[in-house]
Amino acid sequence: MQFSSLDLAPDLLRALAECGYNEMTSVQAQAIVPARRGKDLQVTAQTGTGKTAAFAIPLLQRMLDTPKATAERRPRALILTPTRELAEQIANAISGYAQFLPVSVTALYGGVKMGGQASKLTAGVDMVISTPGRLLEHLALGNVILSDVEFVVLDEADRMLDMGFSADVLKLLQMTATKRQTLLFSATTSPAVNELSHKILHNHQQIRVAKTNSAADTVNHVVYPVEENRKIELFEQLLAEHNWFQVLVFTSTKEQADQLLAGLQQRKIDAAVCHGDKSQGARRRAIADFKTAKLQVLIATEVAARGLDIQGLDYVVNFNLPYLPEDYVHRIGRTGRAGAAGTAISFVSREEEQSLERIQKLMGSTIKRVIKPGFDVSNRGSLLKSISRKVLTGRSNKATETVIDLASSGKAGRKAKPQRTK
Repeated sequence: MQFSSLDLAPDLLRALAECGYNEMTSVQAQAIVPARRGKDLQVTAQTGTGKTAAFAIPLLQRMLDTPKATAERRPRALILTPTRELAEQIANAISGYAQFLPVSVTALYGGVKMGGQASKLTAGVDMVISTPGRLLEHLALGNVILSDVEFVVLDEADRMLDMGFSADVLKLLQMTATKRQTLLFSATTSPAVNELSHKILHNHQQIRVAKTNSAADTVNHVVYPVEENRKIELFEQLLAEHNWFQVLVFTSTKEQADQLLAGLQQRKIDAAVCHGDKSQGARRRAIADFKTAKLQVLIATEVAARGLDIQGLDYVVNFNLPYLPEDYVHRIGRTGRAGAAGTAISFVSREEEQSLERIQKLMGSTIKRVIKPGFDVSNRGSLLKSISRKVLTGRSNKATETVIDLASSGKAGRKAKPQRTK
């Protein structure tokens, strides 16, 4: 379905053409028409399917259909998003769609000084894209008033709930106009997301573009079993063998990210990290350098799992598996976007086998294992069976032997109290 079939304003269609938008994605084809008619929507669609355009285009058209003068401190549209990177990315995308329209757009997020943001709000902005925390700060200072907000979008609503923004979101929405249109977008669904939708949406329409909590069909998933202390060595070897470039790597903690960066720098590999301890400026530079191919590897924690839109990203590597299986879907959603092929590679130690099982259960499929010669590792079950056989066959020559309680053992090698042999 073509955008030209939507009877949009000529200047909006012109901007979409300038941005390279011709054919609609599935989520755009299903969401734009009802959103333009003023319906509240709850949309579940996997990352990389074009959700920004799915909510931005109908909102821009509705603002054109009922034009109003830009008012000081009083935006007409509000888009809430969980991270700084995503707020900036959405603002850039919508600015492109609105480049020929009399609609002003700005992004608000932490990590930068508030002065410039406050000046724009005071002068008047039609559409605000913001993280919840920074918007509350501007409200407390009187820089913005939300009572005229008639269009609200919650983007990555599931992630906002995961990050503990539920109370902030509800507080902000209470300040908006009573009669408003609300669109809730998320990559995954959960009881918490459904509960929020029933609180803030009215007579809403549900749209589910893909299988719930699924990854894009264009992504190829691969697992490399490896000992935890050999992951850097394996990553370096795969980089060299496959000539990977522009590889996005996810770690579970900031410490793991910093350790991987140090290891890569020792090997003269151009890399940078993007996590919460880095300033907004440093994170922005790292992402910009990665996009322009100045860096071979960008290492990120969950803070970057949403909102990174990098064209032509072929590989995403999970250096460590995420704690929540849903976060796997978000991470690997950085590749295989908008119909392009991509590969998601995960390094899995014995200790992460249970996390892998949860991810496979969520996805409803088994991920292919690739045994790298020299890096193969026995799984936890095999290790326990080996220990059990040694105990039961009496291979120990000691006067006392350790009995392993396999039924209650939480870790391989955990010892029960020694029992004397008869």
